[in-house]
Amino acid sequence: MLVNLLLYLIINVFTPQPEDVYLPIDVTDRKSIYEIALTEIGEFGLKRKARPSVPEHLHTGIDIKRPGKNYLDEPIYPIADGVVISKREDGPYAQLIVEHNINGQYFWTVYEHIAGIRVGLHQTVSTSDPIARFFNRKELDKHGWQFDHFHFEILRVAPMQIRPQANLPERLFKSYTLDCYTEERLNSLFYNPLSFFAERL
Repeated sequence: MLVNLLLYLIINVFTPQPEDVYLPIDVTDRKSIYEIALTEIGEFGLKRKARPSVPEHLHTGIDIKRPGKNYLDEPIYPIADGVVISKREDGPYAQLIVEHNINGQYFWTVYEHIAGIRVGLHQTVSTSDPIARFFNRKELDKHGWQFDHFHFEILRVAPMQIRPQANLPERLFKSYTLDCYTEERLNSLFYNPLSFFAERL
């Protein structure tokens, strides 16, 4: 009896268990961090230059490249099961925010510069079902080829609740994307997605 208890504790408590976390892109192995590629300026924490109405800030996520040459319907998946808490559909800034709870640990993921959103507000999502897609060629021609990626964040803390606008009635939350000017603030609000994946895939 004692031996069985010790074995249970070793296997289930003291041995790190793989989590139900996957890459958000359609690749051969969604459990391999080596399958993910970033744009040239897509790393976490990079200093982003100021532009009109946007001050200089640190990049709060990663910009994930399209994994192949599918410019029609390249899917984007949630990295873990969760619930959609905010939905924004306005061209190049279209965005989903998903709340997750794994073994009592809450975190929130943000998917931005996306198209073809397939899920509704408050909908439960699964890692096996796409929630959106990369821009297709027509959309890239319209919005600019600088959007041939999607921006991905993992928040340590809940996103900010906001009052929805008439043109964006389902946008209930926003991230701290443009509010991080120091590394201390960045790391208090966000996980580095590549480190998060390296620990949990």
